[in-house]
Amino acid sequence: MALLPGVRFRKTFTIFPGVKINLSKTGVSTSVGGKGATINVGTQGQKMITLGIPGTGLSYRVPLSWSILLLLLLVVALVGIAYLLNPTLVKAALHWWQPQLF
Repeated sequence: MALLPGVRFRKTFTIFPGVKINLSKTGVSTSVGGKGATINVGTQGQKMITLGIPGTGLSYRVPLSWSILLLLLLVVALVGIAYLLNPTLVKAALHWWQPQLF
C-alpha cells in the first residue's frame, strides 16, 4: 500500500511549440499537439488522442488507431479546404461556443 494513494504528480516541460515531455510518478510520456487535439505516447508505448473544446474543460480521450487518425486527417483537410473557400464562416463555426461578452 502506498503512503498517499490518492496523491498525483505531474510536471510538464515544453521542448518545442506543440511538443511536451510529461513527468509523473509512473514514468515519462510525450505529448504532441495543441489546444483542441493532442496525441500522447505513454510510458509503456500506449498511444492516446485527446480531442477537446479549448476553454471549456470538455474533452474526449480514446486510444489512437489508424481509423481514428485517418478520420482526424480527413476532418482537418475538409476544414482547411472550407477555410480557403470561406474563412469567415469557418472562424465563426470554430468559435461558436465562445461567449460574446464584450
